[in-house]
Amino acid sequence: MNNDYLNRAKKQITDPQILSIVVGRRAKQLALGARPMIKTADQEFLDIALLEIAEGLLSYEIPTKEELEAEKAAALEANNTASNEE
Repeated sequence: MNNDYLNRAKKQITDPQILSIVVGRRAKQLALGARPMIKTADQEFLDIALLEIAEGLLSYEIPTKEELEAEKAAALEANNTASNEE
């Protein structure tokens, strides 16, 4: 992991726990075939994700309690619908 990228990313997302989650999720997307939002010679997905954050191309949003509850209700409804169709 490139420490320069990490230090720059920490300026964009100051909470270390949130930074690690955002970096991990973006690295997973890249590993599964997502295109990088930057041009770089780096091949490591973590470095690419950190650089995207450092450049301000990637951020995060914390859902509200209502959004989480609505998402959970939608998932339950979809699960019930799928069960009824079988």
